[in-house]
Amino acid sequence: MEEYINVAVIGGILLNIGAYYVYKGKIFNSVVTYLFADICWIIMAFDREDWMGMGFITVGTTLGFLAFLKMNKGTMKKDL
Repeated sequence: MEEYINVAVIGGILLNIGAYYVYKGKIFNSVVTYLFADICWIIMAFDREDWMGMGFITVGTTLGFLAFLKMNKGTMKKDL
Protein backbone atom coordinates (compact mmCIF):
# COMPACT_ATOMS: atom_id res chain seq x y z
CA MET A 1 0.00 0.00 0.00
CA GLU A 2 2.86 2.39 0.66
CA GLU A 3 3.98 2.17 -2.98
CA TYR A 4 0.58 3.44 -4.17
CA ILE A 5 0.67 6.32 -1.73
CA ASN A 6 4.15 7.32 -2.89
CA VAL A 7 3.14 7.35 -6.57
CA ALA A 8 -0.07 9.24 -5.71
CA VAL A 9 1.83 11.77 -3.60
CA ILE A 10 4.38 12.34 -6.36
CA GLY A 11 1.55 12.83 -8.86
CA GLY A 12 -0.18 15.26 -6.50
CA ILE A 13 2.99 17.27 -5.95
CA LEU A 14 3.50 17.47 -9.72
CA LEU A 15 -0.11 18.61 -10.07
CA ASN A 16 0.52 21.45 -7.61
CA ILE A 17 3.71 22.45 -9.42
CA GLY A 18 1.81 22.47 -12.73
CA ALA A 19 -0.90 24.67 -11.22
CA TYR A 20 1.79 27.06 -9.98
CA TYR A 21 3.23 27.27 -13.49
CA VAL A 22 -0.24 28.09 -14.84
CA TYR A 23 -0.57 30.82 -12.21
CA LYS A 24 2.77 32.29 -13.30
CA GLY A 25 1.75 32.10 -16.98
CA LYS A 26 4.24 29.39 -17.94
CA ILE A 27 1.75 27.18 -19.76
CA PHE A 28 4.37 25.18 -21.68
CA ASN A 29 6.07 24.16 -18.41
CA SER A 30 2.74 23.32 -16.81
CA VAL A 31 1.77 20.94 -19.61
CA VAL A 32 5.07 19.09 -19.29
CA THR A 33 4.61 18.84 -15.52
CA TYR A 34 1.03 17.59 -15.92
CA LEU A 35 2.25 14.89 -18.33
CA PHE A 36 4.67 13.59 -15.70
CA ALA A 37 1.87 13.64 -13.11
CA ASP A 38 -0.30 11.64 -15.51
CA ILE A 39 2.43 9.02 -15.84
CA CYS A 40 2.40 8.61 -12.06
CA TRP A 41 -1.36 8.11 -12.07
CA ILE A 42 -1.18 5.60 -14.95
CA ILE A 43 1.32 3.57 -12.91
CA MET A 44 -0.97 3.73 -9.87
CA ALA A 45 -4.05 2.70 -11.89
CA PHE A 46 -2.14 -0.17 -13.50
CA ASP A 47 -0.95 -1.47 -10.13
CA ARG A 48 -4.51 -1.35 -8.76
CA GLU A 49 -5.85 -2.99 -11.94
CA ASP A 50 -8.21 -0.07 -12.51
CA TRP A 51 -8.53 -0.49 -16.25
CA MET A 52 -11.28 2.07 -16.79
CA GLY A 53 -9.37 4.70 -14.82
CA MET A 54 -6.22 3.86 -16.72
CA GLY A 55 -8.10 4.31 -20.00
CA PHE A 56 -9.41 7.74 -19.04
CA ILE A 57 -5.99 8.84 -17.78
CA THR A 58 -4.35 7.61 -21.00
CA VAL A 59 -6.82 9.56 -23.16
CA GLY A 60 -6.20 12.70 -21.12
CA THR A 61 -2.44 12.22 -21.31
CA THR A 62 -2.63 11.77 -25.08
CA LEU A 63 -4.62 14.99 -25.46
CA GLY A 64 -2.14 16.80 -23.22
CA PHE A 65 0.77 15.48 -25.26
CA LEU A 66 -0.88 16.68 -28.48
CA ALA A 67 -1.29 20.14 -26.92
CA PHE A 68 2.38 20.02 -25.92
CA LEU A 69 3.37 19.26 -29.51
CA LYS A 70 1.22 22.11 -30.86
CA MET A 71 2.79 24.54 -28.40
CA ASN A 72 6.27 23.29 -29.21
CA LYS A 73 5.69 23.88 -32.94
CA GLY A 74 4.09 27.26 -32.30
CA THR A 75 0.89 26.41 -34.17
CA MET A 76 -1.49 26.79 -31.21
CA LYS A 77 -3.83 29.77 -31.46
CA LYS A 78 -4.03 31.82 -28.27
CA ASP A 79 -7.21 33.47 -27.06
CA LEU A 80 -6.88 35.03 -23.63
